[in-house]
Amino acid sequence: MRRRARPLPALADPWPHLLASSSYCHSTKRRYDVGVTTPKEPVVIVGGGQSGFAAARATLSAGLRPVVLEAGAEPVGSWPDYYDSLTLFSPARYSSLPGMAFEGADPDRYPARDDVVAYLRRYSASIDAEIRTGTRVTAVHPRPGGGYLVHTDSGDNITAAGVVAASGSFGNPYLPVPPGRDTYAGEVRHVAHYRRPEPYAGKRVLVVGAGNSAVQVAYELAPHARVILATRSPIQFMPQRIRGRDLHHWLHVTGADLLPRAVLNRLIRHAAVLDTGVYRDAIASGLLVRREMFTAFTVRGVIWADGTDEPVDAVIFATGYRPHLDYLTPLGTLVDGMPRHVGGVSTTHQGLVHLGLEFQRSFSSNTLRGVGRDAAHVVAALAAHRSGRSRRWLQPMKRLPVRP
Repeated sequence: MRRRARPLPALADPWPHLLASSSYCHSTKRRYDVGVTTPKEPVVIVGGGQSGFAAARATLSAGLRPVVLEAGAEPVGSWPDYYDSLTLFSPARYSSLPGMAFEGADPDRYPARDDVVAYLRRYSASIDAEIRTGTRVTAVHPRPGGGYLVHTDSGDNITAAGVVAASGSFGNPYLPVPPGRDTYAGEVRHVAHYRRPEPYAGKRVLVVGAGNSAVQVAYELAPHARVILATRSPIQFMPQRIRGRDLHHWLHVTGADLLPRAVLNRLIRHAAVLDTGVYRDAIASGLLVRREMFTAFTVRGVIWADGTDEPVDAVIFATGYRPHLDYLTPLGTLVDGMPRHVGGVSTTHQGLVHLGLEFQRSFSSNTLRGVGRDAAHVVAALAAHRSGRSRRWLQPMKRLPVRP
């Protein structure tokens, strides 16, 4: 379905440097003329979720014409497909895209999955951009004279001046293959395909993972099933509230939300689960049992590290995701599925940028609160490309180390 949306109301724009006659690149510390795409050559944005709409708004602000392609039936990204009880880890006041705050009287509440879906519906409807739903991008090819040809599953071939890969990672869940998995007779699924606890009532369920999703799902299952958390190391917890304020307040006021991955790696050694105390208490009380990761599957269950075996009815892997970028394979820009880029700007192809990658430029890069900053950054590269200054923009970046 194609539609054009209403323009955003007049607001103080979060990217004033893109509204003027030039755009500023923070990597090269230079300012470049903003280019304008022709009606025949838009910037194609792959993905109609939080990253895609942050990109669309920034692209419009830079004088470029976006076309957003979303594989789903609605312009809300992957949010409707998350498990039913999912809530954001950040309060509403720290969970919005540029130009539109979350509705509601309590800015300190934690929005639920359906709240985010409703928010993205409103946001997409407020952007004056062409949005095509039910349109999956199958391949992106370079054009000999510059730009790209974007192929879709509906048979469309779209000529594009630039491409924003904003398709996220939900469509590419990482599912490990421990020994014996093919012979296991029980249920195996990734948490991406988990919805609610009731189907597991009375079953023996193993949840694999030590992150937020693993602990949240295991805790939700515990009243309904016999649950074991399997992790490679003890779970690390981080308090949700510090001195009466949510953690995200402190991330904001200290600037920690903007720290790059290289700095974070020195400060934080292990992934941590945000906790008000309920998860830690559940493990301490025995409501949740944590064991060292199993070594192999059997036909009826798993074998633990001490050699004992245990029957298990279902195994849910909460083992993360990988970027969903298979459509970029024809460009040769991927290494083991990961894009070659610096701060979201491709180091292999001019006019190709990425948005929504984990730790793309900072701790908050793939979140509602942080993706807008990255959108401004990568759109500056597209504007430079359209103005004919892309060589000056990209050459200094090729000498920088590539950061994921």
